[in-house]
Amino acid sequence: MSYSATDMIFDSEGYHQDFLIDLYEKLLKPRLVEEKMLILLRQGKVSKWFSGIGQEAIAVGVTSILQEDEYILPMHRNLGVFTTRNVPLHRLFSQWQGKINGFTKGRDRSFHFGTHEYKIIGMISHLGPQLGVADGIALAHKLQNEKKLTAVFSGEGGTSEGDFHEALNIAAVWDLPVLFCIENNAYGLSTPTSEQYRCEHLADRAKGYGMESHIIDGNNILEIHQKLSNIANDVRENPRPVLIEFKTFRMRGHEEASGTAYVPDEDLAHWRERDPIVRFEQHLLDRGILNWDWAEHIKCKIKQEIEAHLAIASEDRLPEFDETIELNDVFKVTENQYFEISGEISEIRFIDAISDALRLSMRKHPNLVLMGQDIAEYGGVFKITKGFVEEFGKDRVRNTPICESGIIEVAAGLSIKGMKAVVEMQFADFVSSGFNPIVNYLAKFHYRWGQNADVVIRMPCGAGVGAGPFHSQSNESWFTKVPGLKVVYPSNPVDAKALLIAAINDPNPVLYFEHKALYRTQRQEVPFDYYTTEIGKASLLKEGTILTIISYGAALQEALKIIEEEKIDYIDVLDLRTLQPLDTISIFASARKTGKVIILTEDSLFGSIASEISAQITENCFEFLDAPVIRVGSLETPIPFASILETNYLPYQRFREKLKELIEY
Repeated sequence: MSYSATDMIFDSEGYHQDFLIDLYEKLLKPRLVEEKMLILLRQGKVSKWFSGIGQEAIAVGVTSILQEDEYILPMHRNLGVFTTRNVPLHRLFSQWQGKINGFTKGRDRSFHFGTHEYKIIGMISHLGPQLGVADGIALAHKLQNEKKLTAVFSGEGGTSEGDFHEALNIAAVWDLPVLFCIENNAYGLSTPTSEQYRCEHLADRAKGYGMESHIIDGNNILEIHQKLSNIANDVRENPRPVLIEFKTFRMRGHEEASGTAYVPDEDLAHWRERDPIVRFEQHLLDRGILNWDWAEHIKCKIKQEIEAHLAIASEDRLPEFDETIELNDVFKVTENQYFEISGEISEIRFIDAISDALRLSMRKHPNLVLMGQDIAEYGGVFKITKGFVEEFGKDRVRNTPICESGIIEVAAGLSIKGMKAVVEMQFADFVSSGFNPIVNYLAKFHYRWGQNADVVIRMPCGAGVGAGPFHSQSNESWFTKVPGLKVVYPSNPVDAKALLIAAINDPNPVLYFEHKALYRTQRQEVPFDYYTTEIGKASLLKEGTILTIISYGAALQEALKIIEEEKIDYIDVLDLRTLQPLDTISIFASARKTGKVIILTEDSLFGSIASEISAQITENCFEFLDAPVIRVGSLETPIPFASILETNYLPYQRFREKLKELIEY
């Protein structure tokens, strides 16, 4: 669909004059702010700028039709969202200059922030994840019986990302009230749309998801307002996703350094004639709603506001580095809730302990939602949630499409709305498909702008069951390196139940690893009631003086078997239970006491948690050591399927040999 300047018709009938003037002011404000920012950019007072000149009508129009308590998830070219929501300009200026009164305390720049006060959730540079987050916020609206919708932005380039398609599919399957707003501005940085997709209109992509879609002139503020007002009102009453393609054009570079040399001059000239502000201003002048003097008065008033707020921001201070504050802001601080072990005890399996923890947590937290592939009526591939639908209903026990990334983003959106989520990876290996939102969204949430991610991701993991390279990995070390994530890995049923309950209570993102080989092999007397164990505390299972074994998960159980078979006594056996945060106090205390340490992991050694522990012991306990710290792990190969190959891939025979060598050292 192409547009000319002459077919840009404004239908202002039915609008009050005051409303039209207000809309004109809302369009002007982001343009004038941006013109000032471009000056400051050249002066070196802001570091980067993503221009929205020529696209203001979309951000202003979408925001204008939303209710004040409805969330909007903009991109970095949507300044009009922030100004239309009346975010104080001095706070935006401080944000862009990395000052303390910005929204991220200098920790992030541009529009990479959120604010509950103004119901705006900013994007991250990876673009796509916010689409699934919008799904999560919309799902929370549905579950909380609120007639609300959520609006989320993407550029035409972002529609090529998998997150876009996962988010649309989830929203369609679950009838989520989301307006997916595509700003089709012709170029992704310098790549034209002809090299990005083959469909005639991006709105056509909705057909594949059974979704409604519309094409709107993104430079016509009244067309945007009129059409979206009707759509939004209907979506609030009849929840469903709607895809909106706004045809527009980016008049400046992707960011200022990139320029527009790749754009033909005739295209720039064509779209310059369709400037959304100039054309709307002319319409108001032609109708007698506005005159030149009043237009100049409005511009002068906005410019004065900009200068006044720049003066406020100039007095704001830059952040001062305080290591304690920086480290403490990675996670939401929470008091550990202790629920003592008491009441009836029964012998159950590891898998039953996990199921108990989930069931009791669902009863305790009415705002908790379980999501995963096949977890509803089928009960999950391991039957851990069997019978949950009958007790808690399908709203809270949700089968998901096969879209790990999108569902993790939904969980983040639920957290924004004050809910809790547990996401089951059918196998821990599949988390690679959801890696980006975990390490770049959930992990950085609280540090960036103070929003916690109340999300637990269950990770059925591990070898020893003949499942081969794609269902057997020990991939915990992928995440222990990432600040902002907690990693829990129990070895027995008592801890499995307590630590999962603790993880669900924790308002921060937790990856909960559960080794499949333990599911039906480990039995223990487990308290029937609700109880917890503190995350970040190791457990000393055996105590002695001749050496220390450090391990976790199924490897810990194998270590216990080997020392029993070899009749080795008088040793410390430390079950880590939590890999991040790591209980270095207990690790160092044991290493200093025995002087000999062997670390066993099912993971391969290079870059593993075993390597990190070894390095920390060497740095902090060197003078107490009587032997080198020994690490034992699986082979540096993918995990083989055949039993004889898998047995020799695993580290346990090598551990037996190394253990004897260390005792005799």
